[in-house]
Parts: sequence; C-alpha cells; structure tokens
Amino acid sequence: MAGSEAAWQAAEMGVEVVIHEMRPKVGTFAHQTGNLAEMVCSNSFRSDDDEQNAVGLLHWEMREAEGLILKTADAHRLPAGGALAVDRDPFAESVTAKLKAHPLVEITGEEVTALPSDGQWIFATGPLTSAGLGEAIRAETGAESLAFFDAIAPIVYADSIDMSKAWMQSRYDKGETEEERTAYLNCPMDREQYDAFIDALLAADKTEFHEGETAGYFDGCLPIEVMSERGRETLRHGPMKPVGLTNPHQPEVKPHAVVQLRRDNALGTLFNIVGFQTKMKYGAQTDVFRMIPGLENASFARLGGIHRNTFINSPTLLDSQMRLKSKPNIRFAGQITGVEGYVESAAMGLLAGRLAAAEMLGRTVPEVPQDSAMGALIHHITGGAEAKTFQPMNVNFGLFRPVDGLKGGRRGRKDRYKAYTDRAKEEWTKWLAHW
Repeated sequence: MAGSEAAWQAAEMGVEVVIHEMRPKVGTFAHQTGNLAEMVCSNSFRSDDDEQNAVGLLHWEMREAEGLILKTADAHRLPAGGALAVDRDPFAESVTAKLKAHPLVEITGEEVTALPSDGQWIFATGPLTSAGLGEAIRAETGAESLAFFDAIAPIVYADSIDMSKAWMQSRYDKGETEEERTAYLNCPMDREQYDAFIDALLAADKTEFHEGETAGYFDGCLPIEVMSERGRETLRHGPMKPVGLTNPHQPEVKPHAVVQLRRDNALGTLFNIVGFQTKMKYGAQTDVFRMIPGLENASFARLGGIHRNTFINSPTLLDSQMRLKSKPNIRFAGQITGVEGYVESAAMGLLAGRLAAAEMLGRTVPEVPQDSAMGALIHHITGGAEAKTFQPMNVNFGLFRPVDGLKGGRRGRKDRYKAYTDRAKEEWTKWLAHW
C-alpha cells in the first residue's frame, strides 16, 4: 500500500520512479501473488465517515490528494455498511496495472538487502520485511527492530453458511442503501453456546512461537484466543458484541453474542469472519469455528494464520520529513514506521512520495499541518510518541490537538469530532494548495 502510493505520488509530480518488488520471486508467509497492494489481513479500509471518524477523515484527505489507493478502492467498493470494503483481487490487480502503465514508473523484481548511500529511496516494506533487509536496517540503526505478531482472519464460502440460522444486517441498520444496511452476515449465540465456544477456544492447539520471538501483540489486531484469555466476556464486548442487531428468525430473543461476517469479494461468494484473527492450528480452527451457529458445515477458502510484523522506532530514527537521520537519502513509509492499517500505511506512503519528489525537484513546501489526519499521524511517529513504549498506532482523534472551548467526555464527543474534522479539512486544503 505505502510503496504503491509513494510511487504514484512521486511519478505524478514528474519524478522517474523505480519500484523494487521482490514478490513473487521472493515470497512471504502471507502473500499469495506478486501484485502490488495485495490485501492479506482484511478487505476493509474501515469507516468512511469523514465527519465523525478519524480513519474516514484520512480517506477524505487521500481523495483530495488524488491518492491512487483510495481512488482504486472506490472503484472496487463492496457493500459494508458505513465501512469502505473492496473486492481485494481486482483492487490489487488494478493498482498494479495503473503503476505499470505510468510512463515514469518502472517495476523491477529483485530483492533489496542493503541501505544505499546515494540516490533517493523510500523503504515501504510493510509488515513482512525480508530477513536480509531487516538485518541491514538493524545494522544501520544500531538497535533491534521491534516486533509484534499480526494474525489473519479466516474466509468462509458463502454457500456453506446455514441461512436458516444466520441473517444479513449491518449493526444499527447503518448505511444509505438497503445493500449497505444488510452488508454483514450475523450468526447468533445463546449463553450456553457462547460458553462452550470460549471453552473450546481456550483449549485449542495454538501456533507456537519460534525461539527468540515474543508475542508483543498490537491491541487493534489481537487474536481472538488472546482476547478470550483476558476474560470470558471480552469477546462479547469486542467482535462478538450483540448490540444493534435483531435476529429475524427469533425476533423476540436477544442473542447473547453475535459473530459477524463481511463480504470479501464482489460476487458475494466469500465472507471473512470479522475480528477473528487467530493463531490456532488449522485443525483446531475448523473444529472451533464450526461450533458457531450457521457455520456447522462451513467450508473455508482460507484459514487464519499468524506472522511476524517488524517496525522501526520511528520517534528516535526519523526526522519530520520521514528521513532516516543517519542516512537522509532514505525515507521510510507504511507499517514499518509504526502506523497500523492499510489506510494509515498508504497515507504515509503518500506523504513520503510527495516529500521525496519535492526534495528532488528543489521545491520547498510547508510542514504537513499537525491538525490534519495526515499531520497527526506523521507527528506521532516522528516525535509525538513516547519512544520507550512506541507501538503501532491507528489514526484516532486521541492524536489530534484539542479544539478550544469544546465540551469533553462522551456527551460532547459528536461536536468535538466534527470540530476536529472541519479544522483538519481546512488545514489540509490549504496545504495541498502549495503543490
């Protein structure tokens, strides 16, 4: 995501770009193709609400900046309530085709394993930086890369789901159209079924970590078994919360918990289990997930998995232009900088591409406005975060500077969020005018 967006932005500014993509010659645990911008964890870019949600605001800013990732996502959009979900394979194929067709972009297939001393470079290696490059980064920075484990949710074939037990409904019927209001497939559980599910989850065989690896999970992408270990009710207040839904098969009975599945492709033949990232072994996954009402005979297109995700300590290593302080000809972008999520990664690619191109063209532009969503993120990773406890971060309104005169707490949240987004849009529009 980040590399694709960086390349597009720089090329659109008139700079010749070479993309070094090691796949498919050198594969990873999670990727299946050699396409750029391949989505492996989910097919969702999350909320598209640009007035009350920070990631939705980031969508808005990227669209205003003619971002390749958001423009392509809009073209391959799937119904998902208030979220922006895409048909993942055509999305990645389209991003790849657009970059291949750009007259100023060249794509090569070799692996880069060193940090060059000359030329302008952006390293956007994502969550699965290769061993050779990872070692080069550690050697240059003089510090061990941090790591957490990112777990992948399973995907179910739609025709194997029992619709006499499941139903289609977005939470609180959210969405402008009937298709949006019925974008999620819901599987209800009563208390007994939920307790049995939790017992099985806790007892299931899990993937073991290799020697020297640690399980420093990012809280936004926790495996469900790790969540359940934190308390039996944790899942009921997380991905399995039963609120905002009514079971049409038993409208008078309120479910104790609900498992939601989201459409994963345009054909509607695949559904991913929302929030069900897991490190259970494959055999255990099929046994446990078939305990979910409606999934007793589920057939899985992909089971869950777990992989290591490395990122650098950006607050100590990067300057405000995302350059490596010890090698200013190198910028980092995407998840390796300590942002989390497709959108955040692409956003940092957008900034890195523009900043690198501006430097090469001898253009001076103002610093990214801190009160924009882009600015809040880049400020966080390049100095706003506490370096000693630095962990991957999604964009959120907690990263934004307060707006004077607004009420705090939950009651004032709606007005406060609208003030944040209004201010951000104004500042981002002014910044873009300099380009």
